[in-house]
Amino acid sequence: MDRGLDSDIETIRALVRRSANELIRVPGAAVPGVLAPTIFFLGLTAVFGSLTLLPGFTTDSYASFMIPVSMLQGAGFTGAAMGVNLARDIELGLFDRFLASPAPRWVLLTGLVISAAIRSIIPSTAVFVIALAVGAHFPGPLGLLIAYVCVMGTATIAACWSAIIALKFKTQSASPLMQTVMLAAVLCTTAYAPQELLTGWLATVAEYNPFTQVVDATRQGFVGGVSWDGTWPAIVVILALTALLGAFALRGMRRTAY
Repeated sequence: MDRGLDSDIETIRALVRRSANELIRVPGAAVPGVLAPTIFFLGLTAVFGSLTLLPGFTTDSYASFMIPVSMLQGAGFTGAAMGVNLARDIELGLFDRFLASPAPRWVLLTGLVISAAIRSIIPSTAVFVIALAVGAHFPGPLGLLIAYVCVMGTATIAACWSAIIALKFKTQSASPLMQTVMLAAVLCTTAYAPQELLTGWLATVAEYNPFTQVVDATRQGFVGGVSWDGTWPAIVVILALTALLGAFALRGMRRTAY
């Protein structure tokens, strides 16, 4: 293997280890990412659980219908948290040292994004276990695998978006923008009901929101069966948004002076 590639891979590993060490030293940092989607899940299933009685609803378990949304919500918060941490490093001057290192910009961005994708497993698993405890359906091995692919993909997209904002404003004060956009992207979909039962502006937005494909793919197994036709649109959306936002994040990183 080329020595340059060896160094790049080792740098990515170091950034991932740094993220893991932060979580070990400050385990409370993972609490918001777990607490928010859990409260969201329990609250909505308790209040709107009777929606399954509507004609045309695709399942008799609202917990099964909502759990994929909460898993993706946790992934979005995790990706946004990466941006907040990046803004903190910029404020402290630490990120300038990273930029001054021989590591290529894409390597630094990749390490940060992979860290967020891996950390997204924590809140998604926590809320998944809670959902099973309150009666959600087990999606099966394949359904669960697709759900976690979508979770990590969503965290990757959120990390790229939050990196753009962090590099643009260079302050943790921009964190609401990182979080709100991802929250809206996930919730303005078929989060609450099937597309056929949505009305008004939400029905229109959900129809054209690309994240609807991700939500529907994650929901496979929990509600209905798993199919390639229900999966590939989400993969396309995740790859396209990652490429687009990743390119903007990389441009912002290259333009950041040190």
